[in-house]
Amino acid sequence: MKENENLQETDARKNRYSDEELEEFREIILRKLEKARSDLKLLTEALSNDGENGTNDTSPTFKVLEEGYQVLSKEENGRLAARQQKFINNLENALIRIENKTYGICRATGKLIAKERLRIVPHATLSIEAKLQQGSNG
Repeated sequence: MKENENLQETDARKNRYSDEELEEFREIILRKLEKARSDLKLLTEALSNDGENGTNDTSPTFKVLEEGYQVLSKEENGRLAARQQKFINNLENALIRIENKTYGICRATGKLIAKERLRIVPHATLSIEAKLQQGSNG
């Protein structure tokens, strides 16, 4: 028990993550970036698709429904693509913070963001406490 308390105190007193810890986060971010870029590519391809799905020889009613669906689908794809691009930008900014050795520091409190949070949300810039406080103020 004493050893665990000392470990927590050491983490609380640290003002930045070690180079080894930063490298672990860098690898997580690079994996997420690769997937995010792949997903964005699929969304972008769907947006630039002509929308020809072989409905030329089917009933006119079905064609109208199909075109309506394609419009909605393109709008949704556009929103998803924009969100995906924002996610990619946030991950790229996190890589810059790793290079600057400022990664994992809460921009509101100046304390380290918990490793568990960063493993799940590697682009986080706020600790859970600061995020909750931000939510209650807005």
